[in-house]
Amino acid sequence: MTDASHLGFYRETLIFLGTAGVVLPLMTRFRVSPVVGFLVAGLLLGPNSAGRLTEYLPFLGWFTISSQEAVDQLAELGVAFLLFNIGLELSLDRLWTMRRVVFGLGMAQVVLTTVAIALTAWVFGNPIDASLVIGACLALSSTAIVLQLLAEQRRLTTISGRNIFGVLLAQDLAVVPILFLIVVFGDATADGREVSVGQVLGGLGTALLQAIAAIGLIVGFGRLILRRLFRQVAHTQNRELFMATILFVVVGTSLVTRFAGLSMALGAFLAGLLLAETEFRRQVAVDIEPFKGLLLGLFFISVGMRIDPAAIAAYPVMVVVSVAGMTAVKAAVMAPLARAFGIPWPRALEAALLLAGGGEFAFLVLSMAGSSGLTSREVEQFMLLVASGTMLLTPLLAKMGRRVGTRAGANAASGDAVVPDASSGRVLVVGHGRVGRLIDEVLAAENFECLVIDRDADLVRRGRERGRDVVFGDAARTGFLRRCGLAEAPAVILTMHDPAATEAIVSAVRAERPEVPIIVRAQDADHAVRLFALGASHVIPEAFETSLELLDRALGALGVAEERTQSLLADRRAEMMRFLRRELSAE
Repeated sequence: MTDASHLGFYRETLIFLGTAGVVLPLMTRFRVSPVVGFLVAGLLLGPNSAGRLTEYLPFLGWFTISSQEAVDQLAELGVAFLLFNIGLELSLDRLWTMRRVVFGLGMAQVVLTTVAIALTAWVFGNPIDASLVIGACLALSSTAIVLQLLAEQRRLTTISGRNIFGVLLAQDLAVVPILFLIVVFGDATADGREVSVGQVLGGLGTALLQAIAAIGLIVGFGRLILRRLFRQVAHTQNRELFMATILFVVVGTSLVTRFAGLSMALGAFLAGLLLAETEFRRQVAVDIEPFKGLLLGLFFISVGMRIDPAAIAAYPVMVVVSVAGMTAVKAAVMAPLARAFGIPWPRALEAALLLAGGGEFAFLVLSMAGSSGLTSREVEQFMLLVASGTMLLTPLLAKMGRRVGTRAGANAASGDAVVPDASSGRVLVVGHGRVGRLIDEVLAAENFECLVIDRDADLVRRGRERGRDVVFGDAARTGFLRRCGLAEAPAVILTMHDPAATEAIVSAVRAERPEVPIIVRAQDADHAVRLFALGASHVIPEAFETSLELLDRALGALGVAEERTQSLLADRRAEMMRFLRRELSAE
């Protein structure tokens, strides 16, 4: 029998997939955040727990994850996919409106929290340069965990959710100066010299220019080719190629920012932000969702793997005190700061607790600080343990924050109102051919807002050139319909000529919204009967309406009065509807 260690990546992939299959249903059943389940799974199955027992119980090798490096690389992609998805939900205009939160509240939080934690580390005997690095990395929160918790609570689109996201975005932008500080302090430590203020400021300026150049390259390059690239791919009508293009864009932009000294997540966020301005935004978001979910699960497992129960047992009091102290310091800085920026106290307290945990960036910074000689191996491991412990506590802190906010009188008026979605309350028109275009124009003239959906990239492009809101996507997919605002749509109108696609969309819409009116174009009477059976509210057989139009013109040419003509046409329509209902009942 093959030893478990010989299976390598395949064994660990199976363990992760099996864990996801157990954790997600179990957490859903007990109404617990899956984040907690994945963190605990990583703790139990990692090299610091069950992995240590394989020497005595070899069969455990089949159930433990030992390669932290491989897991970390995939986990980093999970965070990148999450930020890419967040970027898709925003736009450059929305981001500009958030500038006060990002560059005001967010940057103030990073600076003040860094100073507070650095002073604490200095008091406990760490050198000033090492203390600054420790303070900087622990000042950052976990983008992946916090945003996932907000998504589970459906609060990403609330005002307080946007504020929290703005702070997290500022923390991602702070990566560049923090990395630079490690390089400068590490070089100075190796040479045994002190670093001047001028060197720090000059180096920071260089690093920031490098970051700005990388961001400018991504934005400029993306605006030039992204829309064209996706249009060419959409022409092929090949879903696999469309998915491959999405993965290429996410991973490619992430690597560009990584080589520029920024985080991968920031590059992915910029790519999502650029695609948010295109007609492909909703379809891309639906296609990327499974990858984001699986890779984020792997990220949470990787965090749990870093927690070493033996180290906790060696310093139980110190670990508990440090975790509690770091959480308290970060919350104490964030709460009054948020209030100073106009956030009501209930939401300020909630945000403070939600952002009080550590972040994934601490693992990278602390390992770099250790390898450069800034911190000892013991200090590095202890701080990693503290950061991991606070991340494990983040879901609990989120629950505490909600309760504190509620007890303090939090409500929609105090900062948790939902930011209106531009697609809410629109009539959904599926198909932008001759019929769909006519319906869209008439409804617009009558002051009804429409969102038009089509899978033909050329029709979508021409519609947008005329100033109409036309998007690319597959309306037969429920997730895509949700992103198009199906929950608030007053009606859905289907105008395509493809019978199979029409039937699939009627089924998807009716399953999601049992009460919404669905008006459908049918090929013939048989097709109309099938559409009624699937839940269509009104069906118009194309051939029948053509014959009525001919009859209308013929009666007019023969001198029949207009009132009589309209009465005859109405009778024929009613007769056809009765016939279709009888055919439906007979099936």
